[in-house]
Amino acid sequence: MSTAILTGQPVPGSSLEGDLRSLGFDVRVATGAGDAETLLAAVPENQRVAIVDTRFVGHLHALRLGLIDPRFPAAAVPGAVTAQPAARQALTRALARENSAMTGGAAPELPAPVPAPIEREDRHELGGAATVTDNLAERVTAALDADGVPVHRPELGTLVAAVPTDPQARNEARQAVAAVDDEAVRLRSAVKARDGFFTTHFISPYSRYLARWCARRGLTPNQVTTASLLTALIAAGCAATGTRVGFVAAGVLLIASFVLDCTDGQLARYSLQYSTLGAWLDATFDRAKEYAYYAGLALGAARGGDDVWALALGAMVLQTCRHVVDFAFNEANAGQPAATAGAGPTAALSNRLDDVGWTVWVRRMIVLPIGERWALIAVLTAATTPRITFTVLLIGCAFAATYTTAGRLLRSVTHKARRTDRAARALADLADSGPLVELLLRTGRGTVRQAAPVLALTGGVLVVGSAVLWGAGWQTVLCAAGYVVMSAIAVRRPLKGALDWLVPPLFRAAEYGTVLVLAAESGVNGVLPAAFGLVAAVAYHHYDTVYRIRGDAGAPPQWLVRAIGGHEGRTLLVTVLAALLTAAQFKVALTVLAVCVALVVLSESVRFWVAAHKGGAPAVHDEGEPA
Repeated sequence: MSTAILTGQPVPGSSLEGDLRSLGFDVRVATGAGDAETLLAAVPENQRVAIVDTRFVGHLHALRLGLIDPRFPAAAVPGAVTAQPAARQALTRALARENSAMTGGAAPELPAPVPAPIEREDRHELGGAATVTDNLAERVTAALDADGVPVHRPELGTLVAAVPTDPQARNEARQAVAAVDDEAVRLRSAVKARDGFFTTHFISPYSRYLARWCARRGLTPNQVTTASLLTALIAAGCAATGTRVGFVAAGVLLIASFVLDCTDGQLARYSLQYSTLGAWLDATFDRAKEYAYYAGLALGAARGGDDVWALALGAMVLQTCRHVVDFAFNEANAGQPAATAGAGPTAALSNRLDDVGWTVWVRRMIVLPIGERWALIAVLTAATTPRITFTVLLIGCAFAATYTTAGRLLRSVTHKARRTDRAARALADLADSGPLVELLLRTGRGTVRQAAPVLALTGGVLVVGSAVLWGAGWQTVLCAAGYVVMSAIAVRRPLKGALDWLVPPLFRAAEYGTVLVLAAESGVNGVLPAAFGLVAAVAYHHYDTVYRIRGDAGAPPQWLVRAIGGHEGRTLLVTVLAALLTAAQFKVALTVLAVCVALVVLSESVRFWVAAHKGGAPAVHDEGEPA
């Protein structure tokens, strides 16, 4: 239960107390700053608390946005301020300061310098002018700002949130509230501001109402996310039957799964049910659904006598590497000043194209985001064969990857921003270097003359090319050893170069590509499905690394990276197994390796995210690029 402390003289006919109770607040009334301080001290430290002026007039959704969003330790709208447990001490200091100022006493000692309080009346800056206010919530908000506490102020748009000081102003504020449909605004804001063409025009117009239906029945975003996963798994099972009826049912269910996938995020925005666990489930299940569907299609094709496992594995490799390009580029540019984030001729051209309405949608479609991609897969599954589905998907994803990577390369070359230490650490974590690279870094000497991406690319071409030329031979093992050495040299220095964000995706392409080529050349049934399982398990680890970094949770523990060998160790191990074992034994070895990696990374990942959720980690909600 959260607590709201109402301050000021009660206003006859006001619905404020009922509105606060509908938002889950236990409402208490304070007669002044001193009474508010006493009531605040009585609220348990693990509860959210809000201070609200009794004269507040505004939409219920304005209060909801300002007072119950779990992503921000402190937040405010005009006439109301709230603090979660992480910001409770700051709120207590601010309220004590205001109480001292109003009673003419000395301000309590603060850990950070703040402007000296003005006795009896609080003066704060508003629009560049000093003004006087008897609004305790506003004064406390200003004190939090002065104390250096980040206070989130949501964008209200057409929503009203005001503290009128006379009957005429109150009447005008009430008329303004009546003129705007609170629920319509809430529904519109439930839809992601930037999304793909298919999602925006074919899913969101009705999925938002499904989100509202779920909210009114007490369903949570995590429950809808789980329903989406189950629907996609059933779709994969239908595809695995290999019948035309099964393929049609699979296509329909895949679209239904995507509708639910959109609904869970819209439900989170509609009801402000953000959570660390929910963000992880949403991101992880998206990948699990898509790759499980690939496997279902491949099984269905096999039932019809067509082996498309190589195409299925190729689609997963291409899609994962493409995502790593996006993640690595974004992390490399994280922390750049806003003034330079869009600098450079390439960014300027992109901004000019965005001014032409139709080009925005074309550019969003050609990158083949998840909505367009799943619609394409669903239609092709229902109307054609798995081989055609994978072939078209590979062509589309290859074009999208080329387009997006070329744009990122141009941005990096034409605008060489300085990389922060945080960005360099993130790229090093995304590189996933294991014990062999650590050993070489400890024993190696000398300076690096070549750029890191050149070394990573050379090593990747060396090991994948040798697999293509010699297959499961000792030449490939020697080239894999060379890849290990080049990988160590590539990461010897911090990855702060203009193109160093290419290093993690190049490592992914080398590792996944080696497994794909060696499995495809084995010529034994079952090796490619085993390789698919291994790449899926490793890809999960790489995605999990991304989500931890995005959530400011740090990288996976070093023991985990060492236990599963790092990218270079796994690549070398697979080439050694291919050289030592028969094709049948190689299939068993890949299966065992896939199971071991999956058990280790899944158990640690689930433990970490559940513990983070229970430990009160800050709630996150990703509104970035469509996946």
